[in-house]
Amino acid sequence: MPNASKTCRRICRWRTSLSVALWVTLLAGWSAPGLTQANFYEDKTIKLLIGFSAGGISDLWGRALARAMSQQIPGRPQIVLQNMPGAGSLTAANFLYSVAKPDGLTLGFFTPGLFFNQLIGSKEVQFDWAKFAWIGSPEQTQRIIYIRADTPFKTIDDVRAAVEAPRCGATALGTVGHYFPRLVEEALGVKFNLVLGYPGAAEIDLAMEKNEVQCRAGSLEGYFGSEPSKSWAKSGFTRVLISGGAKRDKRIPEVATLHEWMNKRKVSEATRRLATVLLAPDHIGRPLATTPGVPPERLKLLREAFNKALLEPDLNAEARKRGWEIEPVTGEELEAIGRKVMTQPADVIERMKKILAN
Repeated sequence: MPNASKTCRRICRWRTSLSVALWVTLLAGWSAPGLTQANFYEDKTIKLLIGFSAGGISDLWGRALARAMSQQIPGRPQIVLQNMPGAGSLTAANFLYSVAKPDGLTLGFFTPGLFFNQLIGSKEVQFDWAKFAWIGSPEQTQRIIYIRADTPFKTIDDVRAAVEAPRCGATALGTVGHYFPRLVEEALGVKFNLVLGYPGAAEIDLAMEKNEVQCRAGSLEGYFGSEPSKSWAKSGFTRVLISGGAKRDKRIPEVATLHEWMNKRKVSEATRRLATVLLAPDHIGRPLATTPGVPPERLKLLREAFNKALLEPDLNAEARKRGWEIEPVTGEELEAIGRKVMTQPADVIERMKKILAN
């Protein structure tokens, strides 16, 4: 029986070693980065900075995403919103990049044209656009200029022939209210009198109602998807002058695109390249980002939660009700676009500096 006893002891030691190994493996799995990051958000609060005043379409999108994403992030953290308008959302972008901690607990929602400010060397910029940690964008957009219908301007040709240019309200340099009218001026030989300095969309809308300004640039999605422009379109208070889309939109089939006007006027190839850069924000849409340096596993969780949020029935119901078209851009795609748009020829940057200087 001695041999049997030794065999028994060997089996017992093997079983003990196996048990220890299994426990080590399980403990390692439990402390894996993915699970650790998932546990990170439990009982936490995420702050979502909205670089716009309350009530506009970007603010509404931010609130819809906050509700949907909080249910999709492991640990179901609360997402609280903080409106941080200023300099066309530049204030929010600067804060997210330079002040917020890189822990994945601060997100930002700001205008997609802010990278122009960096390209032209604006001293107010405190970020590197390509280094933001991009989460995603819920929709792509189309630029438009719309104007009060009681003005004599029915087409771009009317604006070109005007003795006095129509006044268009905008918040700041680098916003759609600024860069799209400037692009139309440069490409089509027209003139708008831009009035900068409004805090946000709500204030520009009020100025249009008071006839302080007659026009403004924005997105087609916002025009038909938020108030008061949605009601203005139905009542005929305003009309769209021009769009930046690749083709005419079915909602405004009578409105010619910038590309049609450029073809009609036979603009130079250099101007077309400039237009391609200045219309790039349409492909970025409404970008959601977090701070550079956030742990990769945490960024992955946020991107996955964003993608799942766009499939949420409640969010889709709200989108249908408001007339939004969900056309997402993934975080990975925004990352690639961010690198691409920041690499521009010197001649394009010089022309951008000239037309975006004021």
